[in-house]
Amino acid sequence: MILQEHKTASGEIILYNGRPDLEQLDALAKGYGDIWHSSFEQGYKNAFMDLQHQSSVLFWYINDFDNLDQCVSWRINPNHFAIRKHVWETLGGFDSDYESIQMQALDFGYVALRVQGAVPLYVKGLFQSQQQEQIRISARDRYVFYIKNFKIDHALFMLYRKGLYKISEWRAFLYAKNNFKQIGNRPILAPRKLNPLEGRPTVSYIIPTMLRQDFTLRLLDDLSLQTYPPTQVVVVDATPQDKRDESLYDPKNFDFELKVIWQQSKGSCRARNEGIELCTGEYIVFGDDDIRIPADFIENHLRFLQTYQAGGCNGLDIMATAPTQNLEDLKLRLVSLGESRWYAGSTQMFSNANSCVKKKYVDRLIGNDINYDGGYGEDGDFGLSLIKLGIPVLHNPFSTNLHLKPPSGGYRFWGAQAKMMGKKRKTQPWELDTPVKWIRPVPSPTLMYQFHKQFLPEQLTEFRHKYFFLYLFKGPKASILLRLLNIPYRQLQFNRSIFYAKKLLALGVRTK
Repeated sequence: MILQEHKTASGEIILYNGRPDLEQLDALAKGYGDIWHSSFEQGYKNAFMDLQHQSSVLFWYINDFDNLDQCVSWRINPNHFAIRKHVWETLGGFDSDYESIQMQALDFGYVALRVQGAVPLYVKGLFQSQQQEQIRISARDRYVFYIKNFKIDHALFMLYRKGLYKISEWRAFLYAKNNFKQIGNRPILAPRKLNPLEGRPTVSYIIPTMLRQDFTLRLLDDLSLQTYPPTQVVVVDATPQDKRDESLYDPKNFDFELKVIWQQSKGSCRARNEGIELCTGEYIVFGDDDIRIPADFIENHLRFLQTYQAGGCNGLDIMATAPTQNLEDLKLRLVSLGESRWYAGSTQMFSNANSCVKKKYVDRLIGNDINYDGGYGEDGDFGLSLIKLGIPVLHNPFSTNLHLKPPSGGYRFWGAQAKMMGKKRKTQPWELDTPVKWIRPVPSPTLMYQFHKQFLPEQLTEFRHKYFFLYLFKGPKASILLRLLNIPYRQLQFNRSIFYAKKLLALGVRTK
């Protein structure tokens, strides 16, 4: 492919095909994107939905977003796109193993986003052409994509869903299987050098905690040693009155403003929302109580967001191998990661253990959805909800933490009852007015709620098929007959999870 060159005012070379608005392209090059297109108006919006056979409800960007002038989208039109020259060269350009140039572009955008740390953006009006293209992807290209990008299990699942009786599907599958293999160790785009911090932005840091006052105090000490300290720290402590020491949080011991809330409500979502109401900073950093952070943690969050002109970021969360580890252990772990540490593209997850968001964007969501209390998935829902508003949320490899994960304490203390059955079980918030009795819902009803809230009906169908496909075939071969006999009960559990998810959906998003 022969691409034309455009030099921006800053001297950077942008490659392009088609006829972009070069003035607008200059402005875009100052921001967080690496690849730009206007493909939604050209027939590419939600193209190649066969991806759902691999990523039905677990890939945030499987569906293109609606009613946004600019958003992350990997669905590139090869006839109308622009890309930073060094990004094109690092990623290696289009893959000629595909028959169709359309599939080459879709593969390039997908891999760039999901694996290589580049940010592809749809930008309305960057390319004036609104000529609708017919997207035709052959079965051959479809299976080549699956074999080159995923484990073979996913191609087999697609074969099952397309129809095991179809000779054309078998031919395409066997061709791809016999001629290609999964590609590993793809090049990752290096993150940008962080700019010096501009101005004196104010920062609020929220720590929800429960039965972990010792860990919280250690985190407060780390915060007091920051090269750019927070303006304000809000501790929301749900430790029961008979097990807490209120004198431990002494504001005189810290240079930042320390606010402490003794939580009366239940749940980590409610805790964070109560903290958000007190935040006065321009940025909010969300952190768990059981982490350790190096001295440049907050400064690097701010410098990263300023450098990329992003609205939020998810830091690098490193799991400790023991709760007694410290920051020296974190340094060793980071060294062991090598170059793989430096992924800095659009985030594909969001963690309340380590994230930073401009407060004005947090306020647009009001807070966390408390339908997740007692379950899982609230932070992922929060991150995806930000992205659906068109807010750029990136992965920040510069702000790292060590996640200690002690065996006791924390908000999961309240949720631990979810796996119990019988009279000893305590009702979880997501059970609402229908307590669990004889059938424990699986998967987690709050995760099922997220899938129904954020994804399409056909993707929920794919998720169900794949859930049982993996349940039946991924376990030990010796017990496959036992799993087959257990399928009817597993179906009851799955349906029960949907039952609770739909009750939560009926309530709508709640923040109080």
